[in-house]
Amino acid sequence: MTIMVNELTYLNETASQTAGPYVHIGLAPKQAGFDIFHKNFTSVLAGPKTKGEKIRIEGQVFDGSGTPLRDVLIEIWQANAAGKYNHPADRQNKPVDKSFRGWGRGCSDFDTGVYAFDTIKPGAVMGRNNRPMAPHVNFWIVARGINIGLSTRMYFSDETAANAKDPVLNLIEWEVRRKTLIAVREARKGQVVYRFDIRLQGPDETVFFDV
Repeated sequence: MTIMVNELTYLNETASQTAGPYVHIGLAPKQAGFDIFHKNFTSVLAGPKTKGEKIRIEGQVFDGSGTPLRDVLIEIWQANAAGKYNHPADRQNKPVDKSFRGWGRGCSDFDTGVYAFDTIKPGAVMGRNNRPMAPHVNFWIVARGINIGLSTRMYFSDETAANAKDPVLNLIEWEVRRKTLIAVREARKGQVVYRFDIRLQGPDETVFFDV
């Protein structure tokens, strides 16, 4: 696109590019082998004093051919166990857990493509018009080949009743598409793990949101 400023001057649009492959160096340098930040962002959201059920969220991000991506950066943010975000904009009359950050940043493993977050299971949050939303975790995904970061949500397979009433899930017409947002609970060596795979394209493409 060319914009004419006056009769003699023309400004050309700056070329764009995707986020990779060096997104880790700036946003998660420690995983890329660079110890440059005084305080690194991590994928561990919960500490020993954090209230709630400790869980691990893990999965892989797949491209349209079904290949797991190994250079994905993911950010998550969520409410605490009481269903309150650690943010001034959350005006719910619920307690803030000072030992819970509520936000994390992690990358997929360079060899396996697996990402993981250690956190707690969030409580239900009140949404618009005072309608309760099922417990969920918000995801933001960026990687080489993605021009704009993708936003989605992860819900919990053991919250069937709450999921059925969730106003966001109910905006998705087809049940098979809703299932792309449901993480499956499993027990592994005494730890609760929710598996949440994200598919960027294809027949099982994850539902993404325009936020």
